[in-house]
Amino acid sequence: MTQTCNGVLVLGLGNLLFSDDGLGVHAIRGLEQDARVDAGVTLLDGGTQGLSLMPHLSGFPRLLVIDAVDVGEAPGTLVRFEGRALDGLPGKATVHQLGFADLMVAMKLLGESPEEVVVLGVQPMSTEWGAELTPPVQNALHALLDVVIAQLESWANREALTGC
Repeated sequence: MTQTCNGVLVLGLGNLLFSDDGLGVHAIRGLEQDARVDAGVTLLDGGTQGLSLMPHLSGFPRLLVIDAVDVGEAPGTLVRFEGRALDGLPGKATVHQLGFADLMVAMKLLGESPEEVVVLGVQPMSTEWGAELTPPVQNALHALLDVVIAQLESWANREALTGC
């Protein structure tokens, strides 16, 4: 599926069974209920699908990924990666992290990489068995959604000025 120049995909990654690891999925659910999200933005719960997400990402010039990212900060700390900083994303021992890295490499090799990729995340407190976000990550989720909206608005404003 080919998107126009204003195609934006917001991809939430995570496993709801491992507490804060489910952050991306919780974020997508929140965005689905958020009236500030433009109807032209595609929201996708990517769960832990890894490389099988490729056909769903293909053709989008802008990709915003939401995930729990362990960077050794205090739990609940918001983090942002884009451009060359994506090459240094910390790895973690979950299937979807490895799958996301593989997915980005595969898309690049096939010439299908989005023009812009931004990863927004929150430092997890726990990725142990559990269906609920920990309090610091739950509290950060609201601020994270505001940052997601700000990024979407920034892209929309730039498109309005440049036509693409």
